[in-house]
Amino acid sequence: MATSIDVALLPTSGAERARADAEQLAPLLKALADPTRLHLVMLLAQEPRTVRELTDATGLTQTLVSHHLAPLRDQGLVTITPRGRANVYSLCCEALGAPVRALATVASTTPAGQQACCTP
Repeated sequence: MATSIDVALLPTSGAERARADAEQLAPLLKALADPTRLHLVMLLAQEPRTVRELTDATGLTQTLVSHHLAPLRDQGLVTITPRGRANVYSLCCEALGAPVRALATVASTTPAGQQACCTP
């Protein structure tokens, strides 16, 4: 009886590792790349909010706010907590920290980036 085992091989070279990191980081950055989604993230950084509160704060329609929250949810950048008939959206700082740390690491590999990352 044969048993199959799924095994993910780790990249062995620096180039392969960089490609794997880029593939993992790209969807998170794509979710954050839209100015409206970034605005929603900044509002959620202030405090958790319902879609209604986000529509009031942005002037966008409920449909448009929900549309922009979807990719943020899909990437784990926001979490949802049911509250009565509404859902409260919160920023997931752990998920948001991953792309920030990755970009800081990339920046710190250059002399200019080291100065920018290390100066107050």
